[in-house]
Amino acid sequence: MNLEVRYSNHFDDVKHYTTQQLRDHFLVEDIFVKGEIKLVYSHNDRIIFGGVTPTDKALALEGSKELASEYFLQRRELGTINIGGDGIVTVDGKDYEVKTHEAIYVGMGAKEISFKSKDTSKPAKFYVNSATGHRNYPTVLINYADANHKPIGSLEDCNKRTINQYIHDEVFARLSERDGVEYGSCQLAMGMTKLDPGSNWNTMPAHTHERRMEVYLYFDMDEDNVVFHLMGKPDETRHIVMRNESAVISPSWSIHSGVGTKAYTFIWGMVGENKDYDDQDWLKTNELR
Repeated sequence: MNLEVRYSNHFDDVKHYTTQQLRDHFLVEDIFVKGEIKLVYSHNDRIIFGGVTPTDKALALEGSKELASEYFLQRRELGTINIGGDGIVTVDGKDYEVKTHEAIYVGMGAKEISFKSKDTSKPAKFYVNSATGHRNYPTVLINYADANHKPIGSLEDCNKRTINQYIHDEVFARLSERDGVEYGSCQLAMGMTKLDPGSNWNTMPAHTHERRMEVYLYFDMDEDNVVFHLMGKPDETRHIVMRNESAVISPSWSIHSGVGTKAYTFIWGMVGENKDYDDQDWLKTNELR
């Protein structure tokens, strides 16, 4: 398991960064490495994110010195969305089949977690987000049909898209009623937004939310297309050029928006003070600089 540590950055420092410094601190490329677990531990709300790409053998999460833990979820919770071929997540001996664009939430205290692909020629690509936890919630598989699907935007504004909420309180409430089990998460929220063909913008008008940070994973892009990810304080914006299957860290003080040369999909994951998706401090476009 490869776990890279990234430290926090003050916005007064960031406004002096060069392009390469911005990329070094906030951009994570090549998230999915065949046969490996590649994770980043950010000191922004101590989120861990990254890719698990099993091929010919199962890959297991482990405790580490960075976590000061005997096992990975000793004091953490975890969510993952699979964007590759069909896979299997094993949690303390129980197998969960996680198909493409399906998710699973694993609660704090689960000791043995491993990932494998059903077909090694079409490996699964598990995109993982993990946050610190304070209690155990049961493991639950979240199918695409279980998620909230919220159309938003318009072609006229170049931002017609569907927000698919997976690890979300409304989804947990619905599944809890179905199964008679109290599902939930401590602080993690996670979902996937897909742009319609002909649309380019996500999250514009932009917003911040000082109560939590966010990480975006951009994918469904071919090699000839990019996303210009906007970040920074609203009056000191910067951009990072994103390529397929790359992630970007958004501190709580930063806007997080993007425009692509073609439609794309991205996974968003949030951790911090609360889980209210609509807790956003919106900005007028003419306020940005």
